[in-house]
Amino acid sequence: MTTQSTSLSSDELAALDVAKVVDARGAACPGPLLEAKKAMPGISVGQVIELWSTDPATKTDVGAWSAKVGHSCLGTLPAEGYERTFVVRGK
Repeated sequence: MTTQSTSLSSDELAALDVAKVVDARGAACPGPLLEAKKAMPGISVGQVIELWSTDPATKTDVGAWSAKVGHSCLGTLPAEGYERTFVVRGK
């Protein structure tokens, strides 16, 4: 599993099999990142979490954190008033 961020197309992101959705809408930085960190032990290596966030810094923060700790940030999709960021557990 690569530890780099890997961008997928919007169609590929939308078609992902997500193991867990983490709803951090309304939480300010670093809330969404902390919620993503808490969710990782609940899924298996290779599975995906989908993080919902209204904080515009989330996709940058999660991408940097993912690369640092061995996960892969696959990309972000816009949604109705929030963004959906997808991360694969790498370890």
